[in-house]
Amino acid sequence: MAGIDAKLPAIETWPNQFPDYEIEITNPEFTSVCPKTALPDFGIITVRYVPDKLCLELKSFKMYMLAYRGLGIFQENIVNCMLRDIVKACKPECATVTGDFTPRGGLESRMTATYSRSAGSKKSSRRAG
Repeated sequence: MAGIDAKLPAIETWPNQFPDYEIEITNPEFTSVCPKTALPDFGIITVRYVPDKLCLELKSFKMYMLAYRGLGIFQENIVNCMLRDIVKACKPECATVTGDFTPRGGLESRMTATYSRSAGSKKSSRRAG
């Protein structure tokens, strides 16, 4: 439903060399398609994670993000699917994905999904305004 089961390119990884640091990846030109209107959605995607044994390989992650360009998917599903796929790929200590989307119809929306290995859970939040 609404893009959550779409087949996307694999996110590759490489061995982490250092402990206890955070990586931040920002895509200021993220695009996808609204599944209701088929109009493009634009936004900034920010990924923050603390790697354990593996780091995300940036070229493959870029190709993964580009695959959303023609995908009909709700903004809420974007951040949750990305978090799911990042956790699956690199099994980080913790990770957060934030989608800060361009206003549509006067509404700005920002979604954040968070994972913490210590809590063994995923949390999501949404802000519209």
